[in-house]
Amino acid sequence: MRRWNGWGDEQFSLELPAQGQGFLSERIGASQPLSEATLESVCAKVPDSRLPADATVDALIDTTPDTRVRYSRGQSLDDWLAMRSGEFKVFPDGVARPESSLDVQKLLQYAQANKIDVIPYGGGTSVAGHINPLAGDKPVLTVDMGRMNRLMDLDRESQIATFGAGTPGPLVESQLRAHGYTLGHFPQSFELSTVGGWVATRSSGQQSLRYGRIEQLFAGARVETLKGTLDIPSIPASSAGPDIREMILGSEGRVGLITEVKVRVSRLAEQESFHVVFFPDWDKARTACRKLVQNRTQLSMLRLSNAIETETQLALAGHPHLIGVMEKVLSLRGAAEGKCMMTFGLTGSKHQCASAKQEAKRICSEYKGVYTGTRLGKKWSEKRFTMPYLREALWQLGYAVDTLETATDWENVDSLLGLMENSLRTSLQSREESKNERAHVFTHLSHFYGQGCSIYTTYVFRVADSYDETLARWKHLKNTTSELIVRNRGTISHQHGVGKDHAPFLPIEKGELGMLAIRSLCTTFDPEGMLNPKTLIE
Repeated sequence: MRRWNGWGDEQFSLELPAQGQGFLSERIGASQPLSEATLESVCAKVPDSRLPADATVDALIDTTPDTRVRYSRGQSLDDWLAMRSGEFKVFPDGVARPESSLDVQKLLQYAQANKIDVIPYGGGTSVAGHINPLAGDKPVLTVDMGRMNRLMDLDRESQIATFGAGTPGPLVESQLRAHGYTLGHFPQSFELSTVGGWVATRSSGQQSLRYGRIEQLFAGARVETLKGTLDIPSIPASSAGPDIREMILGSEGRVGLITEVKVRVSRLAEQESFHVVFFPDWDKARTACRKLVQNRTQLSMLRLSNAIETETQLALAGHPHLIGVMEKVLSLRGAAEGKCMMTFGLTGSKHQCASAKQEAKRICSEYKGVYTGTRLGKKWSEKRFTMPYLREALWQLGYAVDTLETATDWENVDSLLGLMENSLRTSLQSREESKNERAHVFTHLSHFYGQGCSIYTTYVFRVADSYDETLARWKHLKNTTSELIVRNRGTISHQHGVGKDHAPFLPIEKGELGMLAIRSLCTTFDPEGMLNPKTLIE
């Protein structure tokens, strides 16, 4: 059963190691958790549905309070605080569960005839406010695509697979694996997020160096709009004007509801492994990563933690004795205080992996990297989709955790990273209400390109004595740093999309004329602004 007020399966939890609490207390102080609302108390606040009856769609729509609560919020920290406090404020008036494109057409016709706002819902993993209903006079219908979750077609010759848009990551991979294929798209939200959601938010998977981001994997689609059905064929390449696929990528439900997705798949690799290297300092580590990517070394993934994230990861890893022994060995080999941990993946044939490993080790050794084998890499691989559960463990100790991510050119990476971390580390102290508060801040580079890379920064802070003040702290941290990102040559989102949370910052990145073009596209398909209003565009 999925948690109604947090991440993932309620039967699964990720424990914070014993030394983890002491590590955080030492850096930002001990804390106390806030009290939590019950599901029953929240359901009692759900008002009567405003959706009119209609025999053509009534069987598809659930208006029970429990369901409407569960579909009211995503997974941003704002959502988390609303769910834990019970102060949801707004609920969808109903949740539809279509099973086909025809069902979606019926729901859109119903919504248009009755002036109902429509919010598409994939896996509910949004951390940017994509799926949150807004207060207003019009009813809100959330459309859960989860029943459209099967492999509909597999063209083995062209290696094109067609999925229902509501297919979550594990089902995408299991249905392909049965035929000897993989999509290879593994975002951290893989457990719950869907192929349609990946397209709608321009998602990036952890092994994008091998398989590509979703825009490289996205071959075509069926989109149900208020103007009719938009079919995008799976042509390998075209010079016939602007690419309609690009109009759907990142559209976040503003153009229509994606019902079918065609993706480019690959044969399953012969082998796969993950390796860890420690560098004596950030400059050498970052330079090695840049050289690996610009040399086109055949890695499937690459991740570089800065010194504070490396320290944090080792402190929270458990097994303090083994970690202590490893750190002594690393120190003897030149990677002591200030060391940075790099993880890289090798995926392919035995020959490809052996060749790539040899080249990666050679380049890393040029920059004093200490290769430690696959043991830590295997641990990362085992836990890479469970890390979102750590928010629950931290919350129970009285800590809030969130992330900010962006991407920029190589020559701007250090400058922007430093500005982001400094802002998050110090900005709470600029408020009278939180002037003595500190945040624990650390960063990794998670996706790499010849031109630059993404910057993924995590920040942990103590909850306040109330939900309102905790929310105010988060808004101050997020908004001041988001403004700083877009004014210093970073994108407002590399992999999480825009939603409602990032929409105020999009005009700085896109410019006046760019925003006019985006608004015009949305207005063409949705002149009355019924589809996911205030998402992407304020």
